[in-house]
Amino acid sequence: MVEPKWVTLSNTTIGTFMALLDSSIVLISLPAIGRELPGTSPAILLWVVLAYSVVTTTLLLAFGRLSDMFGRVRLYTAGFAVFTVGSLFASLAQDGGQLLAARVLQGVGAGFLASNSAAILTDAFGPNERGRALGLNQVAAISGSILGLVLGGILTTELGWRSIFWVNLPVGTFGTVWAYLRLVERHPPERRTPIDWVGNSTFGIGLTLSLVGVTLGALDGWTDVPILVALTLGPALLVAFWFAERRVPHPMFDLALFRIRTFVAGNLAAGLASLARGAFSFVMVFYFQGLLGLSAERAGILLIPLSAAFAIAGPVSGTVSDRTGARYLGSAGLLLSVSGFLLLVEFPADGPYPVLALAMVLLGVGQGMFAAPNRAEVMSSVPAERRGVAAGTGTTFLNAGNLGSLALGFTVLASVVPRTTLAAIFSGEPASTALDVGAFMTALHLLFAVGLILTLAAAVTNLLRGGREDRIVPPRTPTAPADGPGPAVTAPAAP
Repeated sequence: MVEPKWVTLSNTTIGTFMALLDSSIVLISLPAIGRELPGTSPAILLWVVLAYSVVTTTLLLAFGRLSDMFGRVRLYTAGFAVFTVGSLFASLAQDGGQLLAARVLQGVGAGFLASNSAAILTDAFGPNERGRALGLNQVAAISGSILGLVLGGILTTELGWRSIFWVNLPVGTFGTVWAYLRLVERHPPERRTPIDWVGNSTFGIGLTLSLVGVTLGALDGWTDVPILVALTLGPALLVAFWFAERRVPHPMFDLALFRIRTFVAGNLAAGLASLARGAFSFVMVFYFQGLLGLSAERAGILLIPLSAAFAIAGPVSGTVSDRTGARYLGSAGLLLSVSGFLLLVEFPADGPYPVLALAMVLLGVGQGMFAAPNRAEVMSSVPAERRGVAAGTGTTFLNAGNLGSLALGFTVLASVVPRTTLAAIFSGEPASTALDVGAFMTALHLLFAVGLILTLAAAVTNLLRGGREDRIVPPRTPTAPADGPGPAVTAPAAP
């Protein structure tokens, strides 16, 4: 029989892949959805894409803490079920409003999956195997987000837009049943801890307003009153969250985690790297479809070198980091990504694809060398009783960085290309006006230069984590060791 830890790795990898796949698979299908589904205004189509990521990102930290309280496996399994039901509703939607509601439901399920997978893996694997396990999980995550562009184009072309949700149904049903039957809860839930309603409210509303303000500001301009209100009130509530967590008796987030050097430096580096790379596939869709006039399906296929390189480098670097740590290996990977951006900042509009593919390989390998070791070491640095909220925090940094990167990319492109033209290209439709090639490439080069600077900053931040001996354990020391699996207990009943 397969060892329980490998069952855990297989199931959580599938769950992570599906959650990230659906963050991008809808993008290529938007034109077909707009043509065929009643009640799909441009605003609805936009939110069909954004709602999933915003909901998932907003709920990650709260779900991570709830999982520490009520059981990581229990809520992970519930998330798989909710995600699958949301996919079913999305495939049956009869108008734009129903599809949007289904995407919100999918986002809730994805939040449970993303906030728990790393914590469950950290509980299941010892410190000498954790890097490899989390490396494979990270590969699934980022590969899913990139391959979604390819799979979405193929399925929509061959079977129609509803098929992008059909694919989730057998996989999600199998994953839910498999998780219920085979996953084991290795850390006892903290059932007596009350829910921190103040922290959940201020963080959830504050982060939602901040993300909505940033994304809509990039798409519609930064001067509208509702956007300015969101960008003011959102950060204010996040500041209030920080102060509230210092005073409530049972905080949603244990601020003592920020006394752990590895936790802080690793998450900041991951956020900076995500901010640097998050918009890459997004702006390359504009390049392939808007500038070169390629189909959405072809554009997705040309992005494969990025995900392929990451898929190869991630597990290898994760295994190596089990022996070496993430400090120098991760920074070396980020510097390799910097070399990829260096190729891109001078890449001409009619440049040869092999050079572009080489740049994508450098970006993919570099990010693979950083992401897996970093995730493993960050999760190993926290007490076992806080791994759920730690996993949610790490994924929040990643998702917020991705959304911020998209906003940055759209803002820079919109400074040289009419927003109506960008919206048409973004939806896979022919551009309504001819692109100014010189201005467009200048904007792309500026984005790549910003990506280079952010990646370099991430490499420096990663070095500040110190060695493994520099970890600081917060005062709230758990009964289980911080770098070993928690005690096995009976698997909980299904939700």
